Amino acid sequence: MGTLIYGSGALKVEFDDRVLAHLQTVVGIKVRRNERFFLSWFDTQAVGDGRSAVWIAPEVPLAFQFTTVSPHKLNRPWVESMIVAAGSSAGLVLTQEPDTGEPVVSDDNTIKRKERD
Repeated sequence: MGTLIYGSGALKVEFDDRVLAHLQTVVGIKVRRNERFFLSWFDTQAVGDGRSAVWIAPEVPLAFQFTTVSPHKLNRPWVESMIVAAGSSAGLVLTQEPDTGEPVVSDDNTIKRKERD
């Protein structure tokens, strides 16, 4: 599980490294274009079983920490669909790769908020 560190580091969200690699690509593309958007994901029961969202903007610091050394091969259709979703009024709601289209909530792609350090 990799970690997305948002803002000053008060919010740390764990994602499967493969999911995080795709997210890093999409965020990088959007921020380079000076575009802002909401990023949403579904929380596990451990943190309330709801949905969380953050505002992604060039002025907000982000860090991506991976637990794997090797870069993941990207699924281009997934990246493209994420870019389109990020440009919508709902923003980017993180989902599984296109073959399932299900929200990322399974045991294989668990998303958890870490407690503040």
